Order: sequence, then C-alpha cells, then structure tokens
Amino acid sequence: MLFILVLQIVSCTKKEVFKTESFKTNSGWGYSISYKDKIIIKQSIIPVINDNKSFSTEEDALKTAHFVVEKLKQNLSPTVTKNELILLKIKL
Repeated sequence: MLFILVLQIVSCTKKEVFKTESFKTNSGWGYSISYKDKIIIKQSIIPVINDNKSFSTEEDALKTAHFVVEKLKQNLSPTVTKNELILLKIKL
C-alpha cells in the first residue's frame, strides 16, 4: 500500500527540468538553456565583457550554463556578472 502511495506522489509531481547544451562557434564555444523543450537562452559570446568572443572551452561554456540554471531555479535573474565569471574561473 505504501509503495502505491509513493508511486502516485512521484507520478503526480511534475519536474520541469532545464536542459543545457554546448555548441561550437566560429571562435570557441557557446551554450543554450532549454525549458519545456524550448530554448530560452542562447549565449554564443561571453556576457559582460567588452569583446565579442566565445568561451574558450566547452567546459567553461557548460559551467556558466549550469550556473545560470541554478539562478533560474532560485527565481533569480539569469544575468551573469564579471565577478561571477571570475569566481567560476572562466577564462576571459
């Protein structure tokens, strides 16, 4: 009986999951974030820096994407500051 109750609770709770993906650009890497199978953010350049350059590694792009997803999950603005990129050790 307990097993059935747990199954019902699990099946009734919707988990809306953010999906992150990296993609290759002409000069490096970018990332996209999807929600309910729709792209909500597509970032091909490093935000908040003066140059229009992409992330130098796929790891940096995905690290930033995961950071933005965490902000979204907390209902915070998805904007990223230069200081946050430095704390994430993103190569600028």
